[in-house]
Amino acid sequence: MKDLESWLQEHNITEIECVVSDINGIARGKIAPVSKFIAEKGMRLPESILLQTVTGDYVDDDVYYSLLDPADIDMICHPDPDAIFLIPWAQEPTAQVIHDCYDRVGNPIDLSPRNLLKRVLRLYEEQGWKPIVSPEMEFYLTKRCEDPDLPLQPPIGRSGRQETGRQSFSIDAANEFDPLFEDMYDWCEAQGLEIDTLIHEEGTAQMEINFRHGDPLAIADHVFVFKRTMREAALKHNVAATFMAKPISNEPGSAMHLHQSVVDLKTGKSVFSNEDGSMSQLFLHHIGGLQKYIPEVLPLLAPNVNSFRRFLPDTSAPVNVEWGLENRTCGLRVPDSDAQNRRVENRLPGADANAYLAIAASLLCGYLGMIKKTNPSAPVQGRAYERRNLRLPITIEAALERMENCKIVEEYLGSHFVQGYIAVKRVEHENFKQVISSWEREFLLLSV
Repeated sequence: MKDLESWLQEHNITEIECVVSDINGIARGKIAPVSKFIAEKGMRLPESILLQTVTGDYVDDDVYYSLLDPADIDMICHPDPDAIFLIPWAQEPTAQVIHDCYDRVGNPIDLSPRNLLKRVLRLYEEQGWKPIVSPEMEFYLTKRCEDPDLPLQPPIGRSGRQETGRQSFSIDAANEFDPLFEDMYDWCEAQGLEIDTLIHEEGTAQMEINFRHGDPLAIADHVFVFKRTMREAALKHNVAATFMAKPISNEPGSAMHLHQSVVDLKTGKSVFSNEDGSMSQLFLHHIGGLQKYIPEVLPLLAPNVNSFRRFLPDTSAPVNVEWGLENRTCGLRVPDSDAQNRRVENRLPGADANAYLAIAASLLCGYLGMIKKTNPSAPVQGRAYERRNLRLPITIEAALERMENCKIVEEYLGSHFVQGYIAVKRVEHENFKQVISSWEREFLLLSV
């Protein structure tokens, strides 16, 4: 704790936002003066926040009381000194510290997304391996809109005009929002976030930020903080930034493409390549595991009903677990690289996914393939969009049912987490089904 105290003094911090990630990746916690934070060396939060839905509701009582203490007790949250970040947009010197969740006797709470990622990383460590990840985060800038019934509109840039049409990789289109992105880069640098390239993506006012490759836990922390940072930078400039998977009709969805590789813990060399630079069996098994198990953990990559709108026909998102070299129509793309940097890009996670859970799920699938020596299918030559042999569930209901019935997922992620996660997502979906859409009013109101 002393190093953390020194950091707080060095930066003259007066206030601390103590946060944990809930199942949806929402920051939950408390705001405390720095003196109280140092004195208490952590915080207490109700366990129940880890079974809270995106609407603020909770799971049914039967599930709730089977997973949590009936007395609604607190969990103990300890700060991670390696996960402290300045909050550059705050008026007073403020920092946020990501905490880990434990029960009263010091056991990690199974329902915590950050603990789940740590659980998967331990599996790799036990084999003498270290995974490396690099996400690509897509998001949209939009006009601010107070009425959720109205479609989102592109924001007005420096030219005073709205963007129209598709502007893939356009420098001028990205420069329309220079003041916003200058703040974003300044704030990310102040926080030590490992971001790299800014790209204008295919959609209207759709952008992409690439993260540098690194340790999966640190990168998941950075994505967690980046989403909040991006939204704050947008609000400062009177626009909105959204990481919804499919926020606008007839526009491409937003993904969190996840590049992953594995190195030997002792040598640092890639286990995905042989000495002669060719693909290793471990690499092929890793791909085989992704192919076999992604359909079983899809709700962790596509967590909302909106997530599956990315997978509709004639969209730019692959709805398969095919793999191929430099093939973006495959769910699993192998970029061209040298032997040490050989990796696979999982193109299926949505931008709305909780980074802790998406990274944990994707790495678990590859790990299972490596351990169980799962062979992949033949790599695809040409388009994979129309292939149906290795397609995925295309609704949240089907995906949740598949995950619920997979014993190996329960074995490795734990029955508490799987049961709790599925219960949260089913409550959210029941809430969604109670909302009458504009499509129903437009086409059914006076016609049926």
